[in-house]
Amino acid sequence: MDNDKPLQPETEDETETELVPQSSDKTLYCEAEPPPTVEKVKPARENSETDLEIEDNEKFFTTGQKELYLEACKLSNTAVTKLELEDNCIMEEGVLSLVEMLQENYYLQEMNISNNHLGLEGARIISDFFERNSSSIWNLELSGNDFKEESAAPLCQALSTNYRIKKLDLSHNQFSDIGGEQLGQMLAINVGLTSLDLSWNNFHTRGAVALCNGLRGNVTLTKLDLSMNGLGNEGAVALGEVLRLNSCLVYLDVGGNDIGNEGASKISKGLESNESLRVLKLFLNPISMDGAILLILAIKRNPKSRMEELDISNVLVSEQFMKTLDGVYAVHPQLDVVFKAVQGLSAKKTIFLLTNPMKLIQNYADQHKITVMDFFKSLNPTGTMKMSVDEFQKVMIEQTKVPLNQYQVREVIKKLDEKTGMVNFRSAQAPRRSPFSARGPGWADVSSPGCPVYTLLLGASPTRLFPACQGWAPLSTLLLIPNSLVQ
Repeated sequence: MDNDKPLQPETEDETETELVPQSSDKTLYCEAEPPPTVEKVKPARENSETDLEIEDNEKFFTTGQKELYLEACKLSNTAVTKLELEDNCIMEEGVLSLVEMLQENYYLQEMNISNNHLGLEGARIISDFFERNSSSIWNLELSGNDFKEESAAPLCQALSTNYRIKKLDLSHNQFSDIGGEQLGQMLAINVGLTSLDLSWNNFHTRGAVALCNGLRGNVTLTKLDLSMNGLGNEGAVALGEVLRLNSCLVYLDVGGNDIGNEGASKISKGLESNESLRVLKLFLNPISMDGAILLILAIKRNPKSRMEELDISNVLVSEQFMKTLDGVYAVHPQLDVVFKAVQGLSAKKTIFLLTNPMKLIQNYADQHKITVMDFFKSLNPTGTMKMSVDEFQKVMIEQTKVPLNQYQVREVIKKLDEKTGMVNFRSAQAPRRSPFSARGPGWADVSSPGCPVYTLLLGASPTRLFPACQGWAPLSTLLLIPNSLVQ
């Protein structure tokens, strides 16, 4: 009978739909694959043109994304100039892929691959690349990469022939005496490096002497960081000789190197004739006030010294030291000696030394209804807006309108100095009055036209006050205060 015959599906779509759920295993497999549901069941109203559009979209999302991504990488490969890959554990396999990419890249200028556990093999890969490749990279950071003594040889071999790298960071590695010898030989012939960071390694006397031997004839390195090593007093002897002969080094950091008064004495010998060094950092060394005096007197005896900063910030000095320092400042007003504190100085005298001189000058100008620039200009016999540092220091000490001590005068010079031996009075701008001071402690003025947006917490909900708002707000309600408004 016709009624006994199984019903045939009227369309192919219905057949296809019924055949999908065959078994549980097949279902899991199909769910794991990209579901082809768009092709399988289509509404009757779609025409062939719509079908083609859907197929094109599927092709774009399934096969076109990779090609587009790679194309975008090619385009960005010519635009990226700085690459930061610090602390990514790329190791030697990663750095090998990296240098392969760099073979055709002439646009990258700065690369940071610090703290990536590169080790000896990574050092060899990098060295081989820079030894035979004309890369445009001038800033290379390789800090904390487990470089030991044997890694120094390939790196120094590459740097001996590479003059494009200007700034190199090899800090926080494990170079010691052999590494110091390799680096010293490299520095003797390198004509590219201007900045070298070797802090937090294991250099001791032998390595320090070898490094210094290479520095004697170096004509390009201007900044050297050897802090947190173990140079000791014997290494300081070699440093003193470098300072006597080297005419290029501008910045030297030997903080934390177990250098005592004996070493300070040897460094002082170099300072007596050095004409290039501007910054010398000796903090965290066991130098006492006696060693500190040797250092500042050496600078005083050198009329051609260009020293601007001597950092002995762990040294406790005396008032007698301060008097000696006054004499040094008279010869070299550009110098700033950073020490810990003055022994036995009264609280009243300490406050006097630390009072902001520009505020004192501003108060005087406000009282006499003149500008700060008018005050400085009145001290210049020529009546111009510029004056030599030496002449300015002399008139500031001698003037009685706003009595200032030597240290306060130095602070004023720092404010106005153009680093050309001249002070410019136009640099003296009236300090912006803090909105916290007009009404008293604990309040902020939110009515001034230039006041930025404040976020206030009133009750449980934040409220925004804009510059147009008038009045004052208690600081206890301020959720955000710009640093620029804090005196």
